[in-house]
Amino acid sequence: MKKYNFNAGPSILPREVIEKTAQQILDFNGSGLSLAEISHRAKDFQPVVDEAVALIKELLQVPEGYSVIFLGGGASLEFCMVPYNFLIKKAAYLNTGTWAKKAMKEAKLFGEVVEVASSADANYTFIPKGWECPADADYLHITTNNTIYGTEIRKDLDVNVRLIADMSSDIFSRPIDVAKYDCIYAGAQKNLAMAGVTLIILKDDTLGKAPRQIPTMLDYRTHVEKGSMFNTPPVVPIYSALETLRWLKAKGGVEAMDKLAKQRAEIVYGEIDRNKLFRGTVTDVEDRSLMNICFVMADEYKELEKPFLEYATAQGMVGIKGHRSVGGFRASCYNAQTIEGVEALVKCMKEFEAKN
Repeated sequence: MKKYNFNAGPSILPREVIEKTAQQILDFNGSGLSLAEISHRAKDFQPVVDEAVALIKELLQVPEGYSVIFLGGGASLEFCMVPYNFLIKKAAYLNTGTWAKKAMKEAKLFGEVVEVASSADANYTFIPKGWECPADADYLHITTNNTIYGTEIRKDLDVNVRLIADMSSDIFSRPIDVAKYDCIYAGAQKNLAMAGVTLIILKDDTLGKAPRQIPTMLDYRTHVEKGSMFNTPPVVPIYSALETLRWLKAKGGVEAMDKLAKQRAEIVYGEIDRNKLFRGTVTDVEDRSLMNICFVMADEYKELEKPFLEYATAQGMVGIKGHRSVGGFRASCYNAQTIEGVEALVKCMKEFEAKN
């Protein structure tokens, strides 16, 4: 039976990326050594980093004056590194979910933190509107896509302070205006690569302004100056990122991914709205994530939640169980998810409705 991967992360990768990475793990560039055992300073590996950085700049149209680096530690380390490097006196945070809340918690260790708005009281079922950012804030931090709750900010905000974004789960899914941001960071395990590497895009002239001594490993300047090679980088995840970036470019770049994301979402949300057994969890349609489509059983059919999960799993749907904090179901539709995959899920939903 064919499996359809809806895992929220680590998540689906293009099959060709998996196969090409596997080939290099067996024999990297004909060297007779595995990609998993070569030195990161081997002459054959530096071109991997260089090409990956060049493709990121090309695909996202990164302007001059920005650096692209690869680090370990996931987005969770960036929750700390961002305020360490950018918070001078006050930072503003838009609280749209678990990860935004965690980022805010770390920032409070370094200075005053202002929560400009929050949808926590409504279990993060919408993106707050109508808020204002303090003009004296050092930066505004946003989480563009909320994997647990299924909300997404699919536009580049216009604010009067520096803008910093955690784009872990929707980067490369749409065009973005990088010039509006001083820092963009993203754990790779959604739309870029296997788990183990984090992408960071930094505006160079904003670094080095924080009024504190920063440990060497936590100073962005360290990694910019050494081209991600200050310490041993995660070699295999960076290579898989390169293959994904090549795949992205061949598929038409972020513009093509944006179109595909909208097509997938229209199919799945269309069925959620039509099918009497289910309902979406996001209250404002405009806030619905195209990456993580969250839904639950309609109130009168709550008892069918477990049977539907069992039925869908038996039909080859993998990873559709919702996060434990919200329950229900979550269909993660990252770039590598196919129209075939979402149509298979919709077929399950229709068949289950007919049976019940």
